[in-house]
Amino acid sequence: MALTPFDVAAGERRELFVVALERFQGPLDLLLHLIRQQDIDIFDIPVATITDQFLKVVGGIGAEELEGAGEFVEMAAILIGIKARMLLPHRREEEDEDPRAELVRRLLEYEQVREISSRLEIMEARRMRRWAKGYVPPRPRPAPRDTPLDTTWDEVWEAALAVELPRPHVPPRVETRLVSMEEKIALIRDRLRTVGRIEFSRLIGSWRARMHGVMTLLAGLELARRRQVRLRQTRPFAELWLYRRAASAVESENAGGEAA
Repeated sequence: MALTPFDVAAGERRELFVVALERFQGPLDLLLHLIRQQDIDIFDIPVATITDQFLKVVGGIGAEELEGAGEFVEMAAILIGIKARMLLPHRREEEDEDPRAELVRRLLEYEQVREISSRLEIMEARRMRRWAKGYVPPRPRPAPRDTPLDTTWDEVWEAALAVELPRPHVPPRVETRLVSMEEKIALIRDRLRTVGRIEFSRLIGSWRARMHGVMTLLAGLELARRRQVRLRQTRPFAELWLYRRAASAVESENAGGEAA
């Protein structure tokens, strides 16, 4: 809000107060600001003057400040109610009751909480300049004291003999069994004795280690080089088949090779 003029006292001088609602955290903060700025005794608040000033400030709330206007309107209603109770005649049993007592109590509590919060912020800023966040100061160690020794040398010797040396930790060794290509050649020959052809996946189906698949493939290539089996694959990455070659075909190929 802009500069808001209002009377400090009826018929007296007028002053200008700079009141911006975004500076205040609520209606109690604004009300306490008006009281402290004019050096008003908080135990003897001129309700009529403070109410008029508060209403003028609330009346100037703009559309952009409507989010927190409800609390200020509620405080304005409380001030009007106190003002009305002080203007109306009182009963004898109500003369000792001050309508401002509850408002004074709330203002003093709020001022105390605000002061504690301000001091905590100052202490936090001082602490951040000295230590990093999350720093926990070390606990003081107790001063060393001379303790009389009640243990005999026989007890010390007995305890020393009971001490066992730690066993050295030996990491377990896992030795892998070497895969022989001759074993894989024998495996392929044994399977092709009963069937005419066999898939490569069936030869390595019972083995999980990758080395068995590699050695089985090398064994199949070695048998193909010896012209004992034929390898066939219809397309790339398709199933690899191993065919058994007839003994007569092997002998004729060997004879033709010798004649040449």
